Amino acid sequence: MELKKLSISLVVVLVLVLVLQILSAVDFDPYRILGVSRTSSQADIKKAYKKLAREWHPDKNKDPGAEDKFIQISKAYEILSNEEKRSNFDRYGDVGENQGYPQQQQHRQFHHFHESFYFDESFFHFPFNSERRDSSDEKYLLHFSHYVNEIVPDSFKKPYLIKITSDWCFSCIHIEPVWKEVVQELEVLGVGIGVVHAGYERRLAHHLGAHSTPSILGLINGKISFFHNAVIRENLRQFVESLLPGNLIEKLTAFAYRDYLSFGYVYVGLRGTEELSRQYNINVYTPTMMIFKEHVDKPADVIQAREMKKQLIDDFLSQNKFLLAARLTNQKLFHELCPVKKSHRQRKYCVVLLTGEGDKFARTYEAFVAFALANTKDTVRFVHIYNDRQRDFAHALLMDDEKYWGKSAVAILERRNNVGRVVYKISEDAWKGSEEDNFMLLDLLAQLRTDPGLLSSDTVLPDLNDELAPVFFLRWLYSAIEYVSDVWDSVFHNNWREMMPLLSLIFSALFILFGTVIVQAFSDSSDERDSPLPQKEEPNEKNEKNDTAFSKENRIPKKGFVEVTELTDVTYTSNLVRLRPGHMNVVLILSNPTKTSLLQKFALEVYTFTGSSCLHFSFLSLDKHREWLEYLLEFAQDAAPIPNQYDKHFLERDYTGYVLALNGHKKYFCLFKPHRSGDEGGTMGSCEDYDPLLHTGEARGKSSCSPGSKQVKNKLSKLSLWMERLLEGSLQRFYIPSWPALD
Repeated sequence: MELKKLSISLVVVLVLVLVLQILSAVDFDPYRILGVSRTSSQADIKKAYKKLAREWHPDKNKDPGAEDKFIQISKAYEILSNEEKRSNFDRYGDVGENQGYPQQQQHRQFHHFHESFYFDESFFHFPFNSERRDSSDEKYLLHFSHYVNEIVPDSFKKPYLIKITSDWCFSCIHIEPVWKEVVQELEVLGVGIGVVHAGYERRLAHHLGAHSTPSILGLINGKISFFHNAVIRENLRQFVESLLPGNLIEKLTAFAYRDYLSFGYVYVGLRGTEELSRQYNINVYTPTMMIFKEHVDKPADVIQAREMKKQLIDDFLSQNKFLLAARLTNQKLFHELCPVKKSHRQRKYCVVLLTGEGDKFARTYEAFVAFALANTKDTVRFVHIYNDRQRDFAHALLMDDEKYWGKSAVAILERRNNVGRVVYKISEDAWKGSEEDNFMLLDLLAQLRTDPGLLSSDTVLPDLNDELAPVFFLRWLYSAIEYVSDVWDSVFHNNWREMMPLLSLIFSALFILFGTVIVQAFSDSSDERDSPLPQKEEPNEKNEKNDTAFSKENRIPKKGFVEVTELTDVTYTSNLVRLRPGHMNVVLILSNPTKTSLLQKFALEVYTFTGSSCLHFSFLSLDKHREWLEYLLEFAQDAAPIPNQYDKHFLERDYTGYVLALNGHKKYFCLFKPHRSGDEGGTMGSCEDYDPLLHTGEARGKSSCSPGSKQVKNKLSKLSLWMERLLEGSLQRFYIPSWPALD
């Protein structure tokens, strides 16, 4: 009788536990857990999730129920952050997914119940079983979004060892001591560690292809490899080493710097290494690391430490990733060695040796390397290229000047944007590596510290050819080998359920292939044979030129033309005197004979700056307002006009081509004086058509031929560089008490 009562009591207790589990599962409301309403936006949901996650994270909150609360918060956010799942929950009270693990659940009404109560490979699973989990694994726990967004990209820098575990997994408990020992050993060497709890992260476990627990896998370069041997320390260590490429040594730091450095190691205690120790003065009792660059007979940098920690090695290698004068072989290397200027206070200059290959140029190259070794600075990088391998790059700097044919040259450049625009200065004579050349280059670098305007030339550099890229056949071969390797591993190691999509794809491709062959065999292709071959369209050189010009722009223009208005007594107040703070009016000085030529050149020079809403463009007639201009120039220091340039009719000074940047609010202006032409007499310029970039009220649609138009246009040849300095704020400012009246 007593035994019967005890049995009834046990049944009642079990039923109560099951009922509580079902009620708690059915009562799962992600809106209530996150404390948001059903009309909340994604931004509000994300904000609430971050706040609760920080509050209930098990590492910060020592409450016994913090872990279960954190899991509920994560699951609630996973539902509400996905619009499809959120919609299904709002309609049906369910997210519409079957997340049962390891087997699928059949009855929808027990969906939430099965998430908290299911048959594992060993026993029932209850929430309180999570207390049996090892606390040492908690800091390595992975979530699906964390794995996809952070772990996979990081696997291209270091390998990862990941364990799949679950509650009430006795095999997981059995391998725990070995796992702890291996983790402690490999983590200090730079191996990433991860733990996936299959009970809570079923989506991630399924994504990894782990259909049983425990499972151990490796991740490197985004590729997953499963561990299939006995779980002992040596096997796990060998498994991690097998993830690395065969040409790298066992030190895992080498993998992170494989794109920059080649690694090797020597056991100095072995026979035959005495000569090496004497040559490089190595202390055989202390671990030593040496970096060799251009010269193998002497290390460029050495580090010795009794405890060679990973952080120390990383710092040492990161400071010595590049040669003293590295050769530019691709665009990526150019971006790293010669970064874009971020501000006028963070200038980075690149000294480029443009040379050739062979013994003929060996002396100049050695002299350049010696100069780089003696003048190492944070703001200067030394690089070199081979003219024959980078013809377009060399042509953009040297312009096929005859004095550099078959010789070396040195250019100092500064990158202005990511599309190739640079300012530079080329050496006046060919670089021979003599003492005179060294003094000349040293003097230029010293002048750049105080006068960045020394780089007076500008151009757009084309992208460098990738000299180390394999040919198409080798790229195709490498891809095919990698694909075959993945298929082989999937067939013989992974679960067949993971292979079904691949097999379906293969059979579909074969079916389409044979179907195409059969249809082609019975089809009449006479029309196709008789059809003429399509003619290739000739590239439009003008469009290519326009595209190149557009790529030079630092600021994207909003219009296809430059709107230039005349500064008169009517527009004077609105365009200058009452100009809004922060705005400037760039005014071109011209005369009636030079009006069309100067406006066309002015539009071309300032077009790339029209994207700025703070700049306005105008022109001022010298014939009408000469007195106003001469009054303004009295406030400018050294504002003398171009010598020997006088108006033929009135014997007055010629101010045509002057440009004034007027700040009406702060009452100052910056002055641009025209470029001095080398040929004072000049030649008769050719007649040019109407410039489509120009948009004025009077000159739109006109074209004219004026004598000496080419010489007139040369006055504004340096205007674009002046505009750059204007926007940087590095031009001299001339202040004026008040703006004079424009009569």
